[in-house]
Amino acid sequence: MAENVSLLHENLVLLDYESEDDRETLLTNLAGILQREGYVKESYLEAILTREREYPTGLNTPGIKVVIPHAAPQHVNQAAILAVKLKSPVTFKEMGNSGKDVEAKLIFMLAVTDPQGHLQTLSKLMAIFSDGEKLTDLYNSLTKQAFIEKLSRILA
Repeated sequence: MAENVSLLHENLVLLDYESEDDRETLLTNLAGILQREGYVKESYLEAILTREREYPTGLNTPGIKVVIPHAAPQHVNQAAILAVKLKSPVTFKEMGNSGKDVEAKLIFMLAVTDPQGHLQTLSKLMAIFSDGEKLTDLYNSLTKQAFIEKLSRILA
C-alpha cells in the first residue's frame, strides 16, 4: 500500500543513535524530534510516556529486539514512522505486561492519524518482527536510504 511508504522520511531515520539514557528520556528526545518536525502535537509526548508505562511495547523478537511506542491518533498532525537504530540497547518492558525486560536496539515510533491505517501498519511491522534475518538485515543498514528501501519493501 503506497500510503505506508509515505510514512517513511529520511529526516526520521536515525542510524547509530546514541542514548545513554533510560527509556523515558529516550522517548522524550524522540517525541521531541517528531514534534519539532511538525508530525505530532505537544500532547504526544505525555501520551507516549503514559502508554509505555501502562501498556509496554517492547518485543523480544529473534535477533534484534524491537520497541514500537505509539499514541492515539488525536496526538498526531501527520502520519509518520520515526525509525531509530540504537548504537547500544535501551531497556524497555515487554508487551503484554509480562514484566520481562527487552534490550531494544530498533525503535519504530509510530505517529498515525487513521486508526485503521495504524492497525495495518502495526500488522505489517509485526510480520517482520518474527523474522530475525530481516530484522538483522534492517539493523545492519549502513545508510538511511538503504534502511528506508528495506522497510518500504516490508510495508508495501
